Amino acid sequence: MPITEFRPQRPRWIPLLLAGLLLTGAVRAEDPDPQSNARQPADESELRYWLQNMVWHHRFTTAEIEQATGLSATRIAAALKRYNIRNDTRPPQTGGAALRVLPYPGGRHPRIGFLDGAIRPQRETKISVFTPWDPESYVVADVPEAIWSNLGLTYLAHTHIDTIWTKQNVTLRPREWTRGANGALALKRRLPNGIVFTTQVTPGRHSVRMSMTLTNGTPKTLTGLRVQNCVMLKGAPEFRQQTLENKIFREPYAACRSDDGKRWVITAWTPCQRVWANQKCPCLHADPQFSDCPPGVTRHVRGWLSFYEGTDIQGELDRIERTGWSGTQ
Repeated sequence: MPITEFRPQRPRWIPLLLAGLLLTGAVRAEDPDPQSNARQPADESELRYWLQNMVWHHRFTTAEIEQATGLSATRIAAALKRYNIRNDTRPPQTGGAALRVLPYPGGRHPRIGFLDGAIRPQRETKISVFTPWDPESYVVADVPEAIWSNLGLTYLAHTHIDTIWTKQNVTLRPREWTRGANGALALKRRLPNGIVFTTQVTPGRHSVRMSMTLTNGTPKTLTGLRVQNCVMLKGAPEFRQQTLENKIFREPYAACRSDDGKRWVITAWTPCQRVWANQKCPCLHADPQFSDCPPGVTRHVRGWLSFYEGTDIQGELDRIERTGWSGTQ
């Protein structure tokens, strides 16, 4: 007797169940556009989180939410109503709390200019750090924006120039920040050749401490491990002038002055190999470098981001230095 393929019949109740789930929003109804950089939430819990992130804190429009999630305006409106997410239901800022740090949701480009140098920016490396004086004002830190090595451009958090992976037609899968207690965020990515990098972000009341590791899972020593970590200023109106005149560079610190000269955004990384800025974005860089890394070894770099109200910027940099934030490399 010939063996035939067994095809189990799907119970009649399954289509009805799926239809009900679609009506409640528990299952994604839209097929993703392959040309889009949008990311549909995996479930209802994630949908609620990202809508709160985008509406309450980033003040996204419906069009920007569509760009970030790939969901229709109809479904977005239904979900916002279901979760009671509106501007007037936003929780109040708690006095004395840590700086608000959130994963950047995508959808809204974090740059003003030089957009051809950051096509399809990927959100998994980007965090929003909100200023302590204005809950609507934030900077976006890209950690990392890029990693270079003796192999070439080993990682890039947007599309601009070829990496060692695009040259091989290898697509890196999207990642997301792991959200921890008290606003802490963590990211881990394993590249196809065995290199693993991680980023840790820990908010405090007056600063955000950051750290990165790189583990060499390849059979040869990695050299020239330069990292680009970018702080984009578009979301903080008083700092977003496209100029270098309001910026200072005192390695390992890069800082930007507000329009009235009374506030500053400060970032630093160590060991630092370059401090600079791109006035077109506009952004700040304090780029670190991992020391040469033999197979199986892990290297570390540490970072800082803070805000300062005052005019004695050198005194503030001296104060930050005395905190010992960079630790032992």
